[in-house]
Amino acid sequence: MKVTEHLERATDPFITFEIIPPTRGGDLPSLLGLIEDLMAHRPPFVDITSHAAEVVYEEVPTGYEKRIKRKRPGTLGVCALVQNKFNTDAVPHILCEGFTREETEDFLIELRYLDIDNVLAIRGDSSGYEKRLEHGRSRNLYASDLIAQITDMNKGIYLEELLDAAPTEFCIGAAGYPEKHFEAPNLSADVARVKQKVAAGAEYIVTQMFFDNAHYFNFVDECRSQGIAVPIIPGVKILANQRQVVSIPRTFHCEVPAALAEEVMAAPEEDASKIGVEWATQQTRELLEGGVPSVHFYVMQSARLVNSVLAKLDV
Repeated sequence: MKVTEHLERATDPFITFEIIPPTRGGDLPSLLGLIEDLMAHRPPFVDITSHAAEVVYEEVPTGYEKRIKRKRPGTLGVCALVQNKFNTDAVPHILCEGFTREETEDFLIELRYLDIDNVLAIRGDSSGYEKRLEHGRSRNLYASDLIAQITDMNKGIYLEELLDAAPTEFCIGAAGYPEKHFEAPNLSADVARVKQKVAAGAEYIVTQMFFDNAHYFNFVDECRSQGIAVPIIPGVKILANQRQVVSIPRTFHCEVPAALAEEVMAAPEEDASKIGVEWATQQTRELLEGGVPSVHFYVMQSARLVNSVLAKLDV
């Protein structure tokens, strides 16, 4: 079922999750354990991140050697697992960064064979490695370009003219940034970019993580004022340790409110996750009371903290 159909049919807000594939050569039983934990909350869909090749430096006897490597392959396999073993809709992330349009088309065709109906189309962060375009290949520069490619496939339009090409039926999600994308000059300009994604075919928005609900509601108001009518799903991250007070703003370009940061840094390290759980519980409660269509948790590799939050909520 499509994400938009889940949203339309829901009588109450629901909870969804985002996970990442294991590292190359990683452990499948631990991934299965994570998914089984999350399934206890009956999510209608689960997002699975995608990762392009990146530049890594590995130590060798003569010093360090630059290599190009995909640390987390396996998005397609995890999607198949979620969709077919757990009978839950999988939402793979599709990236511009690190992939050609031809590779994207092939990946989408494979998803179609697996009866996967949903994708989240994002530009992706720079990995430090830009794939050379050879043999006439091309790339999508922006998320709106990627969304337009998927929309074309939904109309039966492929990169090469194919006779009797079957149209796909993907429900396309896109990303939104309540505190604006770090490259945007202001929130209004950033929302104008979101509007371009919707015009290209995006049917719903999932936001970047935020820790202050005012950012989300301001973002929604700005979207509505610019004529964006699609559902906007808030993304929530549970602060797990003191390191994340610094690493999350640096990596995801979102602020950790002073009250949360000060409380976490003043507490013993072993109490940091308890503070994060309490903050996320109150944050989620306020979002639900504010009428959000659903709440999307950035879980990644462990269900422990999100289980603690949801145990405190009547969801």
